[in-house]
Amino acid sequence: MNKIELLAPAGDLERLKTAVIYGADAVYIGGKQFSLRSRASNFDVAQIKEAVEFAKGYGAKVHVTVNMIPHEEDLEGLKEYIRQLDEIGVTAVICASVSIIQTVKEVSSNLEVHLSTQQSSLNYKAVEYYQSLGVDRVVLARELNMEQIENISKKAVLPLEVFIHGGMCTNYSGRCTLSNYMTLRDANRGGCAHSCRWKYHLYHKGKEISPKDALFSMSSKDLMAAEYLSRIIESGVVSLKIEGRMKSFYYIATIVKAYRNLINRYYEKNMLEESDYLEFYKELKMVENRPTAEGFYQGLPKKESHLYGINGEGVTHDFLGKVLEYREGKALIEVRNYFKQGDVVEIFSAHNENRRVKIESIETVEGEAVKVCNQPMMKVWIPLSFEVKEFDIMRKAV
Repeated sequence: MNKIELLAPAGDLERLKTAVIYGADAVYIGGKQFSLRSRASNFDVAQIKEAVEFAKGYGAKVHVTVNMIPHEEDLEGLKEYIRQLDEIGVTAVICASVSIIQTVKEVSSNLEVHLSTQQSSLNYKAVEYYQSLGVDRVVLARELNMEQIENISKKAVLPLEVFIHGGMCTNYSGRCTLSNYMTLRDANRGGCAHSCRWKYHLYHKGKEISPKDALFSMSSKDLMAAEYLSRIIESGVVSLKIEGRMKSFYYIATIVKAYRNLINRYYEKNMLEESDYLEFYKELKMVENRPTAEGFYQGLPKKESHLYGINGEGVTHDFLGKVLEYREGKALIEVRNYFKQGDVVEIFSAHNENRRVKIESIETVEGEAVKVCNQPMMKVWIPLSFEVKEFDIMRKAV
């Protein structure tokens, strides 16, 4: 059995490097052109090239989203862009438009074409059809339950990819028009305003019926399908996809490592035990800023899978700093959240067990002793009795 791919998101180069270092087999990114999530930092061509070179050093792949639903005027420059991605060494492009699929196949013989979940592939006949267009992999619709995924996988003529973690669209397969209607920002051309997460006043026959302290929203809880991991692997699906190109460096590191560990343990034991999941859930709670549910994996979501009255967004301050360098028993930390001398913190690493340490002293890069760090992005030295590496994380100990 080939090991299933762990596919992670990245909104910029720092997050791509993080995903790769923490265990992603492949990373999907958006370019400055032809991509949804236009508010993500995204990558210009030079950055995509750097990303590919970095990923190759770890044996990882880079997929680029070319997944907008284009109008005629949006297609200008597409052929040249595809040629550039091919020359750079990108493994695959993720497409939702048949016109873009055909253009990729016309221009490149190396790039794989992965069909976006936006095309709502819900059965194996759809997979057969997209094979006839030259598609190399199909990302199944998120509206499928586990049994349906298993049945499609048995019959499918192409490799399949499924989402296993991250944000869910309240509309069908992301085909939302709320954003267009309310803000003139086209969700299918990269401008989603997340109107489903806004808070609304509800009226009936001109009279407001919504409590003032619980305005209505229609947002879904985030997807978290780790409990289905064994069945997904055994179904023959080739790739597990994490959503979140807008998510933080800390979120990417934590979620990727947690899934990496779960996948590795499955292949070591051909099973996953309750203790494996408990460890995973503990890590998840460190970065979760919206409640999670199993999406459609168990069937049609019930009311418990939705967020009513709140948009679910929360901010965690557990991420204290990022390791930039280790030298002579000291770590250079880029501060992200408040901490002080005397705090007990945890060092979170891609390849080592989590380790706790008490901050005995803090020193600025100019050599000044300080007791408190409360300025994001400032750089300070703290003593550590063990070696750490760039991209290790300092966080609150819980």
